[in-house]
Amino acid sequence: MKTEDVRYKDGDLNLHGLVAYDEHASGKRPAVVIMPDAFGIGPFVRERAERLAKMGYVGFGADPYGNGFMAKDLQEGIKCAMALLEDPKVVRGRVRAALETAASLPQVDPNRMAVMGYCMGGTCSLEIARSGAAVRGVVSFHGGLASKAPAAAGQVKAKVLVCNGADDPFVPPAQVAAFIDEMNKAGVDWQFINYGGTVHSFTNPDAAAIGAPGIAYNKSADVRSWQSMAAFFAEIFAA
Repeated sequence: MKTEDVRYKDGDLNLHGLVAYDEHASGKRPAVVIMPDAFGIGPFVRERAERLAKMGYVGFGADPYGNGFMAKDLQEGIKCAMALLEDPKVVRGRVRAALETAASLPQVDPNRMAVMGYCMGGTCSLEIARSGAAVRGVVSFHGGLASKAPAAAGQVKAKVLVCNGADDPFVPPAQVAAFIDEMNKAGVDWQFINYGGTVHSFTNPDAAAIGAPGIAYNKSADVRSWQSMAAFFAEIFAA
């Protein structure tokens, strides 16, 4: 299994991503773009990309901010995330740049692409689905569900999987209900899984170090959500 740094662009912005794949495997394979949480691209994204590579995919860790920037703390991360998410066109362009770069890699089948993301990255994943991008599916782990540019009827081509903490204070029940209503009206093939007794950032083993209420790791939800994602990818990438 090989992990390499990748340089690419979104317009004039330089982006520092990474790619993980099995260098001993032959033929083109599906690729999954990973959008990070508000802290930016870092060790967590690398670990998830390498896990995807072990499953037979190409894992592509995307840079949401440019130049490989990582926030030093939660406050800076929230500030950066809010600035990025302010304009859905910017968010979608940032994800699209990662998709196009991943699709150009020699190991990748460009007709079998997906996007997954964590927290802010989950929101980014849902935004690229709303845009009508030609991806097989998107997965959001504890991501925000609201959008300033909701999905239009018949526009979404991707299947959607949302893995959500039922007690996440950043994703209240009203937001969940509005999202489900949006998906239904747009005619989306969607799945929504709520994990009981689970709050925000439940996939992050280091969540406690953030030191904020409503943010905590949940090993059971982490394992279950990854298993659900694996089954989802097996479905959408089937020949």
